[in-house]
Amino acid sequence: MSLAVRGDREMIAWLDLAARGQAEVVTAPMTAVEAHDGRITEQRWDWVLSRLNVARIGKDEARLARRLLADANLHGHKYAIDAVLAVVARQQKGQVTIFTSDVDDLEKLVPDSIVVKKV
Repeated sequence: MSLAVRGDREMIAWLDLAARGQAEVVTAPMTAVEAHDGRITEQRWDWVLSRLNVARIGKDEARLARRLLADANLHGHKYAIDAVLAVVARQQKGQVTIFTSDVDDLEKLVPDSIVVKKV
């Protein structure tokens, strides 16, 4: 998300596909918060948010994220957002790709069927 708000062409292309109904771009609410950059205008953030779905996270997702962390022998705030994003990715149907700067941690939290791509 942080790349999209900064105008990265690849991320904008994904958002354009989503706007045309050819792909679905989904993220966790914490990812939207984590990606905040005070140099970006509110209008730019709103434009990016309008082109993606922000998953609803409740108790069941929190429990699953906790279990994923335990299974991967990880804990703490450093991995919390990754764990929730992994839960969101696991809930999606079809081909799923996670774009992240933190490939190693996310690969520990998702099955091999989910592609984790470094950005």
